[in-house]
Amino acid sequence: MASTNGNGKLNGKAHGKARGELIAALDIGSTKTCCFIARIDDQKKGAWRHARVVGIGHQASRGMRNGAVVDLEAAEASIRAAVSAAEQMAGTTVQGVIVNVSGGHPMSRTIGVEVSIAGQQISDHDMRRALGQTRLDDDAQDERAVIHSIPVGFSIDGSRGIRDPRGMYGERLGVNMHVITAGSSAVMNLAACVARCHLEIDAMVVAPYASGLAALVEDEMDLGATVIDMGGGTTSVAVFFDGNVVYTDSVPVGGGHVTNDIARGLSTPLVQAERIKTLFGSATAGPADDREIIEVPLVGEEEPSAAAQVPRSLLVGIIHPRLEETLELVRGRLEASGFDKIAGRRVVLTGGACQLPGVRELAAQILDKQVRIGRPLRVGGLAEATSGPAFATCAGLVGFADRREADTHAVFMGPQPERGFGLFGRIGEWFRAAF
Repeated sequence: MASTNGNGKLNGKAHGKARGELIAALDIGSTKTCCFIARIDDQKKGAWRHARVVGIGHQASRGMRNGAVVDLEAAEASIRAAVSAAEQMAGTTVQGVIVNVSGGHPMSRTIGVEVSIAGQQISDHDMRRALGQTRLDDDAQDERAVIHSIPVGFSIDGSRGIRDPRGMYGERLGVNMHVITAGSSAVMNLAACVARCHLEIDAMVVAPYASGLAALVEDEMDLGATVIDMGGGTTSVAVFFDGNVVYTDSVPVGGGHVTNDIARGLSTPLVQAERIKTLFGSATAGPADDREIIEVPLVGEEEPSAAAQVPRSLLVGIIHPRLEETLELVRGRLEASGFDKIAGRRVVLTGGACQLPGVRELAAQILDKQVRIGRPLRVGGLAEATSGPAFATCAGLVGFADRREADTHAVFMGPQPERGFGLFGRIGEWFRAAF
């Protein structure tokens, strides 16, 4: 499964990493910015080569809201700090990074095209012709940037279910392309911010796709599963089936909104609201909640004696409705898309917001599916603090960079552009020259 830009070309230089080569992954989220530097070796775990993280850096995000850049200088400072910490730990300097995209409302659509092959044997040239005809309409091209263009199924003369048609014969070759786009301005601002840090973008990957690459087992990818990445500013969804990601979407609600609700509902500073959520929060009510009392510092009060005493049930009563709303929005998007049936009954939760007690049970109730918490499966070298669901996206970016060498589509996707993103590469060069 190859990721491409809008012209059917591979995104950047991320594929085909040699043994021992370093990969840098940069997860720029609404609440944290994380950088992993990993080294590839020839050991395999299933269809994947082994990657071992040798450098880790993470910082609280600044200048980000709902996955999009709102303050270039503040976001740049967070990125620089995270990358610098990872470089120092790894004892190296990185020039290119694989970056996640969670802002700009990533959306997907499937585009089908057919080309005539006149009864001849299908060659790489025929594949390039078919993939090259995948285009968005003019309005979409102006407003949306293509992040991935992934072939998810081939057909010959109407016969579907073909994974690799090269060498076969027929009259017409068809291909269904899963095209994932995001708002052009959000993507360009993210690219500009990374370029200000003197880093090249080797590839961009939508957050739930990366999380799925990290947290799903092979059977889940093949038989069908839904990944719900519950981040700080957005909750994004990816459906995997037959080894491919076939649908993505997002809702602009995340764990940060729960924190804001707590701060408003209990009249406490945001820092204290986050602390209270982490220590005492739960998505579901318990029998002892009315008896358990929480001390809540109040906004503007400096004296410890001025703190309020509230039952834990009040806190749960604030958290539960927001998480319920978020999961209902996700359910609505899946049902409207029609991919809820294709995904089967398996849901994997990732992202920091899914770590609250009771989220798994609440998701199982609302989605009516089997739910588990997903953690990075395919990278070694992670400390306990960075091996949880909050770091699945960053780990998945490492996996994306060196997915199985038997990537069946990579050989015919055409030459790689000189820089990872064409337009973004030119933006990056301009920023590197200016800053």
